[in-house]
Amino acid sequence: MTAGRTTVYVPGDAAAVSVGADDVAAALGRHPELDLVRTGSRGMLWLEPLVEVDSERGRIGLSAFAPDGTMLSAETLLSIGSAAATAPAVGEHAAYSLGVGRVEDHPFLARQTRVTCARLGIVDPTSEQDYAAHGGWVGLRRALTMAPAAVVEEVVSSGLRGRGGAGFPTGLKWRTVAGAEPGLRFVCANADEGDSGTFADRMLMEGDPFALLEGMAICAWAVGATEGFIYVRSEYPHAIAAMRKAIAAARAAGWLGTHVHGSALSFDVEVRVGAGAYICGEETSMLESLEGRRGEVRAKPPIPALSGLFGRPTVVNNVLTLATVPAILADGGERYAAHGTDRSRGTQAFQLGGNVRHGGLVELDFGITVRELVEDIGGGTRSGRPIRAVQVGGPLGAYLPAKLLDVPLTYEAMAEAGFMLGHGGVVVFDDTVDLGRMARFAMEFCAKESCGKCTPCRIGSQRGVETLDRILADRAHPGPAHAAGLSLLTDLCTTMERGSLCAMGGLTPMPVRSALTHFPEDFGLDSAATPGGRP
Repeated sequence: MTAGRTTVYVPGDAAAVSVGADDVAAALGRHPELDLVRTGSRGMLWLEPLVEVDSERGRIGLSAFAPDGTMLSAETLLSIGSAAATAPAVGEHAAYSLGVGRVEDHPFLARQTRVTCARLGIVDPTSEQDYAAHGGWVGLRRALTMAPAAVVEEVVSSGLRGRGGAGFPTGLKWRTVAGAEPGLRFVCANADEGDSGTFADRMLMEGDPFALLEGMAICAWAVGATEGFIYVRSEYPHAIAAMRKAIAAARAAGWLGTHVHGSALSFDVEVRVGAGAYICGEETSMLESLEGRRGEVRAKPPIPALSGLFGRPTVVNNVLTLATVPAILADGGERYAAHGTDRSRGTQAFQLGGNVRHGGLVELDFGITVRELVEDIGGGTRSGRPIRAVQVGGPLGAYLPAKLLDVPLTYEAMAEAGFMLGHGGVVVFDDTVDLGRMARFAMEFCAKESCGKCTPCRIGSQRGVETLDRILADRAHPGPAHAAGLSLLTDLCTTMERGSLCAMGGLTPMPVRSALTHFPEDFGLDSAATPGGRP
């Protein structure tokens, strides 16, 4: 705080902007006695736009809008913030009817373990100095004092796995690229976050973009790369702008470019914007797009680590993966590995959406159960009705019935139960959901987003939509044709799973099978029936 002045923080995150954050910032900006800082979002999306007022007790958070939707005046906001700043605890002052008290003490945040997202909502994403003041560049400074191979082994020891959904060990991928043929190498950050119900990549790029750049620079030093690309989906204009500003600021401060801070590392980054194809979230499709071609899946082998962008060895990692690396190098791989369990080490940024009371971003150690995440932290359904299903892992993830919500959120436990963790998207449905219709949505999604290169995905998904239409039309009065349709649907799922070139077609059967297995009544079957094999 500055003597005689008050600092207020208003998120510039796309989620907050969509519900009026820019209007709030404009109103507060008209008061010369205020220092206005635009930050990212804390992740408590049901409270956005959440204004924070600086005080001796820390930042005090309060809603910028009254319950009737009227934006509060700056005077009212500051009055509430001032009163809340002197209250000893949440709930002991009338001001808290419009606020959340000290933000760090809010139960939604207090339970979290923020490592990757530690600076979200705290720093000014346009300020390289603010990033440095909050622990930025420490990991890169340390990495540059180490041999590249030692940096790779630090990441190996951390147990970090790809946060894009595949869960491949990050250090092993880096080790492969580092040991590939000498010459030009690349680092690519895959920010084509297309799964419904996922938004962590976007939030991090908009709220802490320098973390991604630092992680990419560490990776470049470790594997011997000189060029980096951030592939961002066109639907993320705020993230695109934030990353480009951060790149310019990092160059000006000497963290990108030739001889980074006087070291032997020369590395620069460029943002490339995708054209809106979901399939470009798959690494080889993304590389095709980066090379100027239509986004289509490549056959593997060769793997991108050996023959990636322009045929050169390439690291392709998710945004969250790369943004976690600075903390690993700053604090050591063993400290990061102390979080989590089994082979699911560290933390995961879960994204709560759908029919949930407290939707938003939740970073926790691996091992929390779905029920704890959805009910204890998420507050249950927004409608107040019972939970019927929770989809984990995006539109191609399985539907977990309420009776299976005690499965731990780890790669191993989810796989053992027949589900997948994916990118950490968690979408909640109450007891009014029609899982037959949701299964049809999965097939339709695949039909529309398939790159079209392989027949099982291209044709199988279209036949799946048609078959499900017939099944759903006949479910009130099932007969021989209905049974034949279910048998055909099972065969289609098997063909797609085993014959598709990539996970797009290979995983589409997962939500369909899980719906059939756990919610047979939505397909006109007896509830004891379990068609479709495993979930």
